[in-house]
This record gives sequence, structure tokens and C-alpha cells, in this order.
Amino acid sequence: MASNNSSSAPMSHHTALIYTMVMVSAADSEMTDAEIMAIGEEVQRLPIFRDYDIALLPQAAAACAEFLNSEDGLDKLLADVKTGLPKKLYETAYALACDVAVADGKLSQEELRLLQLLRNVLELDRLHSAAIERGARARHAQL
Repeated sequence: MASNNSSSAPMSHHTALIYTMVMVSAADSEMTDAEIMAIGEEVQRLPIFRDYDIALLPQAAAACAEFLNSEDGLDKLLADVKTGLPKKLYETAYALACDVAVADGKLSQEELRLLQLLRNVLELDRLHSAAIERGARARHAQL
């Protein structure tokens, strides 16, 4: 797996996408079963992960959580994610983050703040971000 250190080679796009999902899930200090399942389902289902070894997912999630607990971990991790992603995957990363955030049926203030930080770091257009957010709410709506 690619290093988490900002001064070394960029992380892979797979790792960057997974870290994005884990960051949102861990934002409120509680990774729910629904969020963990959503991460696993996205990695198994989406074409961008077709060449990713799913057996590496638990290790990647644990590495991300450990990195988040380090000094300035969130800021460094957001920068590493941006560096590890090609620009054409910025919206994909945001969409995955939104899907994980709404997977458990509730959005915490911490998750909303993390999504805002991610939008800013990835320099996403506000209108496009709103459409991605609305799509996530629609996909995860329950009666």
C-alpha cells in the first residue's frame, strides 16, 4: 500500500478513494455498521475498483484511522487524497463520501463539516456538489 506521508510518493487512487470514505465515516468518531457496509459495497460494486484487491480494504481502513489520529492527520490526509487522485476522480471521491455519510440514515455536524472540507480541498463547484449530495440522499432514502 502507498505511504500516507505527504513527502513521499502519492497514494494510489484506490487508497485515496477508500481514505475519503473512511474519513467521512470516522468524522463523528463512530463508524457505524451501515457505513462500514457501504464502504465495502462500493469497493465491490464500482468499476473504479475493478482492479483493487478487496482483501486490502481492512488494512487500508485501519491505516486511515491511524493516520487520522496523528497530529494534523486530517489536514495531511486531505492533502494526500487530493494528490493521490486524478482531477477527473474528484467528483467520484465526493460522491463516495456523500454515499457513506448518508448510509446510516443520519448526518452529523462532523460529517457535514468533513464534506465541506472535502469540497473545498478538491475545489468542487458548489452546484455540482449540491447535485451529488441530492443524489446520495435520493439513493439512500427510506420510508
